[in-house]
Amino acid sequence: QVQLVESGGGLVQPGGSLRLSCAASGSIFSIIKMGWYRQAPGKQRELVATISNGGITNYADSVKDRFTISRDNAKGTVDLRMNNLKPEDTAIYYCAAVQVIRTYWGPGTQVTVSS
Repeated sequence: QVQLVESGGGLVQPGGSLRLSCAASGSIFSIIKMGWYRQAPGKQRELVATISNGGITNYADSVKDRFTISRDNAKGTVDLRMNNLKPEDTAIYYCAAVQVIRTYWGPGTQVTVSS
């Protein structure tokens, strides 16, 4: 079992920055990949960014060059640095921890980009 807790969401103006953090506890040794997904009202959950144990990253085209994902394997944490935020980035952001046989999800943190 893996438990995930996100933090760092909030309200920010367009062009601003936020940093999301996620802390994993439990069987963190079995995690092979961690990442962030988001879900906007009326839309499906979508990939934002992932990072493997070896540091290989993957980003959605919509956030490339604006968001940066980083991870501390030993601590079981993953951060998402978000720059130049746009109104279309408004969503609930979910942390994910991937094992071989299942994926765990955090409860989510709201990010709102509005003037």
